[in-house]
Amino acid sequence: MDNGTFLAAVDLGSNSFRLEVGRYEHGQIQRVDYLKETVRMGNGFDEDRNLSDEVMQRGWDCLARFAERLRGFQADQVRAVATQTLREARNRQAFIERGNQLLGFPIEVIAGTEEARLIYQGVAHWLPPNNERRLVIDIGGRSTELVLGLGRQTLRTSSSRVGSVAWSMKYFPKGEFTEAALRRAEIAAQAVLEETQTSYTRGQWDQAYGASGTVGAVADILDMAGWPSGRISRDALNWLTRSLLRAGNTSKVQLAGLRDDRRAVLGGGVSVLRGLMELLHIEELQVAQGALRHGVLLEMIDRQDHHSDTRDVSVQRLAQKFDVDRAQGERVSQVAADLHAQMLPASAPQASELQRKLRWAAQLHEIGMAISNSDYHKHGAYILENADTVGFTLPELQRLGLLVLGHRGKLRKLDADFAAADFVQQLLALRLAVILCHARQDPQHQSLTLQCQPQRQRFSLKVNADWAEKFPQSCHLLRQECQSWEKTPWSFEFMTG
Repeated sequence: MDNGTFLAAVDLGSNSFRLEVGRYEHGQIQRVDYLKETVRMGNGFDEDRNLSDEVMQRGWDCLARFAERLRGFQADQVRAVATQTLREARNRQAFIERGNQLLGFPIEVIAGTEEARLIYQGVAHWLPPNNERRLVIDIGGRSTELVLGLGRQTLRTSSSRVGSVAWSMKYFPKGEFTEAALRRAEIAAQAVLEETQTSYTRGQWDQAYGASGTVGAVADILDMAGWPSGRISRDALNWLTRSLLRAGNTSKVQLAGLRDDRRAVLGGGVSVLRGLMELLHIEELQVAQGALRHGVLLEMIDRQDHHSDTRDVSVQRLAQKFDVDRAQGERVSQVAADLHAQMLPASAPQASELQRKLRWAAQLHEIGMAISNSDYHKHGAYILENADTVGFTLPELQRLGLLVLGHRGKLRKLDADFAAADFVQQLLALRLAVILCHARQDPQHQSLTLQCQPQRQRFSLKVNADWAEKFPQSCHLLRQECQSWEKTPWSFEFMTG
C-alpha cells in the first residue's frame, strides 16, 4: 500500500455509528477524522424482531451524512461492518440495501466471533508487542465480546447476547436505578455469560483490558472523579454504582464525564460490567485505546497483500480440520478459475475478489465428506454457514456455503438469486470444474472455450472433436449438465466439433 493512502472504517453498532478515517504512513494508520452519531438502533425492535421504520430512518440519515465525508473514496479504501443489531434483525436486508445506496459502499454483517477478533486486533495494535497473555472485553449495545490473546495473536473468541442497550431497556426501562433492579440485571448477565467462565478463567490471562463502549464511558466518569486514570477497579465500579443508587434515576445522575449519549444506557452497561468482573474474578481492567474500527482498518491493510489475508488461513485450517482431499480441491480450484476467467475479464470490477472466493469454494467443495459421502454437498454447506470462520463476513459465508451446496445436484432446488450474474458465473465454473475433474486427474481443459452472454442469460461450452473422443465420460456428464440448467433462468449449451 502506498504511503498517503486514505482508508475509512464504518462501524454500525447497536448504540452508535462511527466513521474512522485514517492515512496510511509507513505501516501505521494516522487518524485524519472521526465521526460518531448516537443512532441507538438496538432499541428499535418490535415483537417480531424487525427494526422499526423510525429507527431504520435514523440509521439511513446517519449513513447519508457519512457518505458526504467519504465522497471520492474508492471501493478498496472503505469497509463498513455491522454488528449485533443487524445480526438479529429479521428485516436487516431491507436496511442494508437502502444503506448501501446511501453510503455508496457495501455494508457487511459480521459474526460475533469475527467482531471479537477484529476488536482484539484493534486493541493489540496500541499495546506493546510482547508475549503478555491478554483478556479483552468489549461491552456493546446488544452483545459482549471476550477475547483471549497472546501478544497480537488471537487465541479464543466469544460473543454473547448481552449489552448496555438491551439490558437498560429490559431492567431499567424508565431509568430507575434500584438495588433490586441492579441485582436482577447482574444475575441475568451472568446467566448469559456463564458459559464463558471456564474458557476465560483467571489463570489463562495476565492482564484484562476493556475496549470502547461501556468501558470507555465508565472510565471517563471515574477519571473525572479522581480515580486512577485508564483503570477500572472493582472498588471504583462499586463507588459508581453507589452514586447511581443515590440518584435513583439515570436522568438525575450528576457526574462529571457522563456524556448525554451514554446516560440512557449507563444502567445496563454498569450492571453487565459488574456481573462480568465478578464472574471472571477481574479485580481491575485497563482501558484500551483500540476498538473494532481500528481492527477493520488494519485488516484492510493486510488484505492488500493476499498472503496476509486471514480468510486464506481459515480455508486452509478448515481443509485440514475436515481432512479434505487437498490435491482434488486444488485441481478443481485451478480449473474453475480458468473457466471463470474466460467469462469475466481480469479488468472487470471485483474480478480478482470473485476469483478468490470461487477458489475457496472449490478447495472446500468436498468438506462435507467428513460427515457422509451421501449428500456431502448439503453437509458441506451447513458446515460453512455455521462455522466460526475467521475473516469472513456472514454474507461471504452464506455465499460460500451456497456455492458448495450448488456444485452438484439439481439447480431448481437451490435457493439462490439467479439474477446475480457474478454468482451464477461462479456457480457454473465450479460445477463444470467438478465434472471435468471427476476422475481426480488433470482434465486437459485448455482447449475448452466457455462463453457467457449475461444479457441473454446464456452459457456455451465448446470442445474440439479430439478432446470429445478422448474424454467420453466427461462429454456425457456435460450433456447432462445442459439439462440441469433447463429449469433455471439461464441456459447452458455444450457443443463438440
